[in-house]
Amino acid sequence: MKICIFGAGAIGGHLAARYVRGGADVSVVARGAYLEAIRANGLTVAAPDACFHARVRASADPAELGPQDAVIVTVKAPALPAVAATIAPLLGPETPVVFAMNGIPWFYFDFHGGRLDGHVLARLDPGGALRRAIGPRRALAGVVYSACTVLEPGQIGVEHDRNRIVLGEPDNRRSARAEALAEPLRRGGFRVDVTDRMRDAIWEKLFLNLASGPLAVLAQSAPAGYARKPGVAEAIRGIVAEAMGIARALGCSPASDVETQIARAATMTHKPSILQDLELGRPMEVDGIFAATLDLARLAGVATPMLDLLIALLKTRARVAGLYA
Repeated sequence: MKICIFGAGAIGGHLAARYVRGGADVSVVARGAYLEAIRANGLTVAAPDACFHARVRASADPAELGPQDAVIVTVKAPALPAVAATIAPLLGPETPVVFAMNGIPWFYFDFHGGRLDGHVLARLDPGGALRRAIGPRRALAGVVYSACTVLEPGQIGVEHDRNRIVLGEPDNRRSARAEALAEPLRRGGFRVDVTDRMRDAIWEKLFLNLASGPLAVLAQSAPAGYARKPGVAEAIRGIVAEAMGIARALGCSPASDVETQIARAATMTHKPSILQDLELGRPMEVDGIFAATLDLARLAGVATPMLDLLIALLKTRARVAGLYA
């Protein structure tokens, strides 16, 4: 199976190496120092379950890689316009595209049913570039749980062995193409679940992102540095309760164990990716995770005073840093 990973950061590099380990024919789209390092030395993953090396084809130009059996997009939301502009050479007539990213996917309401079926989230796909280049029928969601960090280009450190991705179709089918994508990744040592409740899976990860990202940025600390402070546990409960209200108003029934989430936060030394972006001076992934959640709240008619405050402060901090327009 020919699989292209579009983006070779922490998640993309980790998935690419696991797919190689599982027997897939893997290529990556990468740029700059990442491209040079991967071409010269391949990918190295240091994880609790294994340390291993993988060789992949790497290029900055998708046309050099050609049509694929599947593409997995792992870039952050600010890079999606570049994906839309360059992905065409990777796509055969039936090539699926998995968006393995945090936040709300641009195709969230496609095949949704009800009054919002087909509603376009313009914030997440400015000008409809992704819709034209890829289209919702190719798209799958990939909800990733993997605390990993780029130690240096081409070298990925993985914090724990709870590495998991949930694959789901927008129309909630358990599809053959999702299962085909799952098998080599499972052989590579990654847990893969194929769900018929894609949107529930998105919200379950979103609860974690919403409760950790803004607080981590404002505290400029991994959760372990602030989670035991007075009032923080109650703030997390409020954030998750508001997010759950949006999800339910949109017809979803995600699972949530907020007390376990609070307990884990107190021991979490891995910095959320949006805090890593701030510290490294990279464009911050504000819209896809945070602003889009408020867009959904407005569509659903759900009041979110806690999220409104935290996301306003997050946007202000990102703008002060020059990392969000």
